[in-house]
Amino acid sequence: MAPPVEWIVTGAAGFIGCNAVASFLERGDDVVGIDDLSRPGAERNLDWLQGLGGNFTFARRDVRDAAALGEVFAEHDGASAVLHLAGQVAVTTSIRDPRADFQTNAVGTFNVCEATRLHVPGAVLINASTNKVYGARADEGVGLVDGRWWSASHPQGIDETAPLDFHSPYACSKGAGDQYVLDYARTYGLRTVTLRQSCIYGPRQFGIEDQGWVAWLTAAALAGRPFTIYGDGRQVRDLLFVDDLVALYSACSAEPETVAGRALNVGGGPSNALSLLQLVSFLEARLGRPVEYEQAPPRSGDQRFFVADTRAVAELLGWRPGVDVASGLERLTGWIEANLEHVLAAVDRRQAETAHPSRG
Repeated sequence: MAPPVEWIVTGAAGFIGCNAVASFLERGDDVVGIDDLSRPGAERNLDWLQGLGGNFTFARRDVRDAAALGEVFAEHDGASAVLHLAGQVAVTTSIRDPRADFQTNAVGTFNVCEATRLHVPGAVLINASTNKVYGARADEGVGLVDGRWWSASHPQGIDETAPLDFHSPYACSKGAGDQYVLDYARTYGLRTVTLRQSCIYGPRQFGIEDQGWVAWLTAAALAGRPFTIYGDGRQVRDLLFVDDLVALYSACSAEPETVAGRALNVGGGPSNALSLLQLVSFLEARLGRPVEYEQAPPRSGDQRFFVADTRAVAELLGWRPGVDVASGLERLTGWIEANLEHVLAAVDRRQAETAHPSRG
């Protein structure tokens, strides 16, 4: 069995973060979790984590506060892995408030890089980036195949040689962080890796219309709430179940020299690709009734097609998705059914906040 790892995890009470922390604790690792608890559902996720047992320490900090972040890193200077998940996660929110988006994603990621360099330079830094760094480039050569958008020129998906093309404030801020992480390997010799993640889904995801679309559409359908599909519904994403992503984080921590300085595309790949209308069909079959939705024009920054070519990460680490999309959707749906009241409360709170954003 691999020796225990001491992790510092930012965004530890978020959807991916809490699943990662739980997995690390289960295998006997030590975890320092950092989160500002600003996202609806985060406090509930934190309560769940604190009830799991294991060596878990929590610090309520904001990654935009470099001094406060550095203090936590300095207190845990024996950490061997940093997992950076904290961030602003919605394109639409970035358009409404680009300054806050930049401060959280670009400056926040820079602060994590600096805290790692100054206090835990021997740790591997794993950064959660996004497929949005490829922007509209992913749509080149895309046409309709079997009723959904598909790229005949990229049958295995988009690989890491695709040019970067930032098409929203969110893509710019995440892209800036993505590049800082890579440059800290070049300039300072840190062992960093940036994972350009596709659509991640699974239990404990409090999805809303602006982000976490698989969970949001599922929750709305279960509750009988109408929802909106932006665009024609034929746009395709490859879905990756959160347990598979967490397994990749562990693999990166186990082989830091293998991934150091790399940008890797991570998703479910072509075999787990799904259009929005295909998800609607799954939900209607699962519920035995039609679901109510309306369609609206595409939003700024939307891609018609993104499927990650995961052959590079498979070759480096032997990692491949293990949960097929049908099984994963069933597991997500079951969790949302059991927690529907809490999921809807988080959705309603988040939608109220976005409808009346604070000014600063």
